[in-house]
Amino acid sequence: MDLSTKYLGFELPHPLMPGSSPLADDLDTVRRLEDAGAAAIVLRSLFEEQIVGDELATFRAYASTSESHPEATTYLPEPEVFALGPHDYLEQIQKIKKAVRVPVFASLNGTTPESWIEYARLIEQAGADALEVNVYELATDPLQSGEDVEERTIAVVAAVREAVKIPFAVKLSPFYSSLAHLAGCVERAGANGLILFNRFYQPDIDAENLEVEPRLYLSSPSELLLRLRWLAVLSGQLPCSLAVTGGVHNALDIVKAVMAGAHAVQMVSVLLRRGPETLSRLRADLARWLEEHGYDSLRQMQGSMGYGRGANPAAFERSNYMRILQSWRPEDA
Repeated sequence: MDLSTKYLGFELPHPLMPGSSPLADDLDTVRRLEDAGAAAIVLRSLFEEQIVGDELATFRAYASTSESHPEATTYLPEPEVFALGPHDYLEQIQKIKKAVRVPVFASLNGTTPESWIEYARLIEQAGADALEVNVYELATDPLQSGEDVEERTIAVVAAVREAVKIPFAVKLSPFYSSLAHLAGCVERAGANGLILFNRFYQPDIDAENLEVEPRLYLSSPSELLLRLRWLAVLSGQLPCSLAVTGGVHNALDIVKAVMAGAHAVQMVSVLLRRGPETLSRLRADLARWLEEHGYDSLRQMQGSMGYGRGANPAAFERSNYMRILQSWRPEDA
């Protein structure tokens, strides 16, 4: 069965790869992922706060005798919070490139072009084959418009495109007033692909101690539905590559994502739970499903349920929303 796909200009034997996560922190795990057939290796994100913190530490080392207010730096996480510092991150790229033969994708997470464009260049120089621009911004200022938020995202993309020659994909969140319009702007600003979606982790409240309590939950298959909708909407309307991340746990999830238009399928939670070898089982299950349903290749199925190509394009719009609400019956509970 031909499972090949094209993503960010790379001809891949299949669409399955680990998503940005701790999986690439350990070289033994990276080798296990390659042995299991990972189409590419994706590193965890290097955060703008890490770069800023590293620069502040250097500044304090040279200006330790000057008058300063070190408590102002406590807005940044302590260095030990991060698994890899900026320099360690670049070294990890080089180590992984030497350890595997598949493409290696790095990831940057920031909000301003100025603070981390240098590291986009350094990541390229370290040997990364491609880059993920991980846009994670929660707009909380009531004086900032949606247009302001989107313009910052587009500016980051344009700055990265100017800084590097390697292909890159932008990992977006679903929380934009006009996601389809922003996606088009991001593509025109120079992005080679889009990744749907970034997961926003919701903090809990410790009512006894009056503290905000961050919690991390692995994904569930229910999270895939939002991603399927927007993959299908964007598929065929944009010329760039599309990847899905979040909620993919089995072969049928992969099938749905590819039908909606995904060129690459990233997984994290299922690999953390069941181990890197899960990739080879999912690949076999995917091939078996295609054979059983009469497909000759994965590309034959790719985008078949995209907006405008499916039997019912209105299923992605308001009319289907109303129909679903009106069709509920007590026996559905």
